[in-house]
Amino acid sequence: MLKKMLVVVALSIIGTTGAFASDEARAAAKEVIELKDGSTVYIFKDGKMAMEDKYGRATRMKKETVMEAKDGRKIIMHGDEVMRLDSLLRHGDGS
Repeated sequence: MLKKMLVVVALSIIGTTGAFASDEARAAAKEVIELKDGSTVYIFKDGKMAMEDKYGRATRMKKETVMEAKDGRKIIMHGDEVMRLDSLLRHGDGS
């Protein structure tokens, strides 16, 4: 019984930590767009963009790459801010 409780607590902590990291990045962005492939694009107030893959990692994206949002919109990548997003995603998890 104790072992099951420890597993539940550990999983809860892991899930909560990821939510805080994503919240930090979402707060810093002017707009957050979910893509069809499960990744997420963050558009910052200065117009530069960064992409988070479907696993929650900041991912490099080539300039002028065309991406498709879940709602069908086409988005063109401007200013790959992978380090900015990586910092925001890691800030919430205590790294």
